Amino acid sequence: MPPRIRSALSALLLALSCLLVPFGALAAWAAYGLADTSRYVTTMAPLAADPNVREAVADTVGDGILRAVDQHLDVRPAGGTPSGGGSLRPFVRDAVRSFTQTKAFRLAWDTGNRVTHDAVLRALRDEEDDEAAGRAVTVDFAAVTAQVKRQLTRDHVPIAARIPVEHTAVSVLPASELSSFRKGFHVLEVAGFWLPVATVAFAATGIALAVHRRRAVAATALGTALGGGVLVLAVAVGRSLTLAGLPDDVPHPAVGAVYDALTGTLRTVAWLLLGLGLTVALTAWLTRRLRLTRRPRPSAPPVSPPPPPTSPPQNPTRAQA
Repeated sequence: MPPRIRSALSALLLALSCLLVPFGALAAWAAYGLADTSRYVTTMAPLAADPNVREAVADTVGDGILRAVDQHLDVRPAGGTPSGGGSLRPFVRDAVRSFTQTKAFRLAWDTGNRVTHDAVLRALRDEEDDEAAGRAVTVDFAAVTAQVKRQLTRDHVPIAARIPVEHTAVSVLPASELSSFRKGFHVLEVAGFWLPVATVAFAATGIALAVHRRRAVAATALGTALGGGVLVLAVAVGRSLTLAGLPDDVPHPAVGAVYDALTGTLRTVAWLLLGLGLTVALTAWLTRRLRLTRRPRPSAPPVSPPPPPTSPPQNPTRAQA
């Protein structure tokens, strides 16, 4: 193959490899990080100790209990005005916040995340039965409500024993969007495997075809570092857009903590790509400079002395005369 064609084909393959770096890392993170239940639960477990998440859980569960009290209890004082759960509000808030600091809450948090993740995966992978097909994926906070009710009862809070423990379904995956999410998930599973494989294959083939392989390695490393930098920027921009698009009644600090926990592995991979790419490119440049420095300079060829002048030959005829 002519060198010019080899160089052009190598440049094309290396450009494709560098272009696929951020997309391959993102697809692999989503397919093998978020789609794995054990990794997901492990990632979310530290959030049970996050104060912002605890406060958000306390507000959500407390409001749910108070709504249930208002609907099912009709406690009328002497004036005749229904007090409902108003008198319970400070007790419920304190009880829920106290519960979020216990080992039982951490266990309930891990169990809830595992159950929710399993339900979402079954829905996305068409593993649900015909009766569940087409229904939204929901989470039930009845276990948390029951624990809070027991704690309020032990503290002798008035009418705490009459708090209803209902199975309240909180939708985490709407039924109307389930079909589109399912198609996207199938594409993600395929891309999570083949995009990284294609990235490595293009890079290896491009370097093998390059006429100057050291330069090809340096260019590939710089492209990888650029892809890692783009991925770092994308994660940061995604966080800002996610928080900016939330309604006002959604706790932004808690959502930010969840976002940071879910994208922690992706950020680490992005910084590794950036650092590794710059390191390899710098190493290739330094080795090239060192090689040029140590290469012996060609010595000038020795100058031979000029030949001695020769006397012109004598005429033999004049010599005989």
